[in-house]
Amino acid sequence: MVTDPISDMLAQLQNAGKVHKSSITLPYSKLRHAVATALVDAGFVASVSKRGKKAVKPQMEIGLVYDVKGLHRISGALRLSKPSRRVYIGAKDIKPVRHGYGKIFLSSPKGIMTGDEAKKAKVGGEALFKIW
Repeated sequence: MVTDPISDMLAQLQNAGKVHKSSITLPYSKLRHAVATALVDAGFVASVSKRGKKAVKPQMEIGLVYDVKGLHRISGALRLSKPSRRVYIGAKDIKPVRHGYGKIFLSSPKGIMTGDEAKKAKVGGEALFKIW
């Protein structure tokens, strides 16, 4: 059993990108689906789809993105808030990641969003992870 599903998802995305897979399949949860949808909106992942019904364990398939040179779009990720230690950031404290080449993802009252979106909406929240 995985105690931190977001860390597990990020590790699987990085590992799949290193071996040039086209997609990965993960167990479905609303949190993972919301994070994957935010990654699609930010351009780090190509697509997200849910497969399976209630009788069968639902799965989530995530399509990966590669650039022209064949490099994976996700070169690194850092989990900020963990089950043992939650980290919260206000809208004024959101800083650029890797001089603007990466993004920070927050869980705010308005849903899971990037740091740029949270800054525009003037809302803070739990800092989930940084990705570049």
